[in-house]
Amino acid sequence: MMKILVLGGTRFMGKHLVDELLREGHVVSVGSTGQTVVHYDGEVERLTLNREDRASLEAAVQGREWDIVYDMICYSPDDARLAVNMFTGKTKKYILVSSLSVYLPAEHGQKEEEWSPYGYPVTGTDRHSLSYAEGKRQAEAVFADGTAFQAVMVRPPFVLGMDDYTRRLHFHVEKVMKGETIGMPAPEARVQFIRSDEAGRFLSWLKTASLTGPVNACSTGSIPLSELLGLIETVTGKKAITAPEAPQKNMSPYGVEQSWYMDNGKAEAAGFEFERLDNWLPELINQLVQQLREESKL
Repeated sequence: MMKILVLGGTRFMGKHLVDELLREGHVVSVGSTGQTVVHYDGEVERLTLNREDRASLEAAVQGREWDIVYDMICYSPDDARLAVNMFTGKTKKYILVSSLSVYLPAEHGQKEEEWSPYGYPVTGTDRHSLSYAEGKRQAEAVFADGTAFQAVMVRPPFVLGMDDYTRRLHFHVEKVMKGETIGMPAPEARVQFIRSDEAGRFLSWLKTASLTGPVNACSTGSIPLSELLGLIETVTGKKAITAPEAPQKNMSPYGVEQSWYMDNGKAEAAGFEFERLDNWLPELINQLVQQLREESKL
C-alpha cells in the first residue's frame, strides 16, 4: 500500500487514475480547488489548494510525505519550479502529465528522443507567458534539469471518452448528425488517441515501473482524420461535410495541418500493453452517437 497525492484528479483521466489507485488499495489524497464535485470509488483525502499559488500549495503539503505524486495540472515552468521546491524531500517519484504537444507534427510515430527536455532553455514564467505546447516543454525541462526525486514526464495524445469534458469528439459527431460543415485543413493527416480509462490505468501502472524521463502514452495505432469521420458516417448514416476553411466555431478541434502521432514502444518494452485504437474507437463512437440521439430528444 502506498501513500499517493494526485494534483488535479477531479475529472477525465485524472478521476480514472484516482479510482484505479483506490481499487488497488492505496491511500490517496486529491489536491484541487474543490470547486468540482466528484464522487470516487472509495474514500480520498481532499486537499483544497491553488496549484499555482506558493502559499496555498505549501499550506496543503507542509509536514506531509507521499510515495508518489501525480501532477495533472502543471502547465508552465513556474508550476514545475514550484513543484520541485515543494516536493523535494516529500516524495520519491513525481509523475508529470505532459502532452503530445511537445512534438512538432511529423509523418511518422515520434519517439521520446525526438524531442528532449534535457538542456532545453526555460525562458517563460507562468502559463500566460507561453503557448500550451511551449508551457509543457518548459515544464518538462525544469524536471529534467535535475531533481531530488525520480521524475517521469507522460506524453498523452488527444484523450477520448464518454466523460470528455472538452467534447472534441462530440463536436465531430454533432456536426455530422446535423449536416453542418467541419473545417478540416488536412483530412488525410493521421492523429492518435488514448481512452481516458486506459490513460488512468497507465498512469497507475507507472508508479512501480522502472521508467524515468519522457514516456509516450497512447493506444496502439493512428488514424487519418478522414477515416475518423468515416467511422462517424457509418454509425450515423450521414455524410460528413468538410472544407479546408470554415468559421471558427466550425473548425475541427483535431484540425491539424500535418500528421501528429507517437510511438509507444518505450512503455510497451517496459511491460505495459496498450489497447489497439481500432478495437475501441468504433464502439466509443457508437456509444456517443446513441447518447447524443437521446439528448436530442430532451
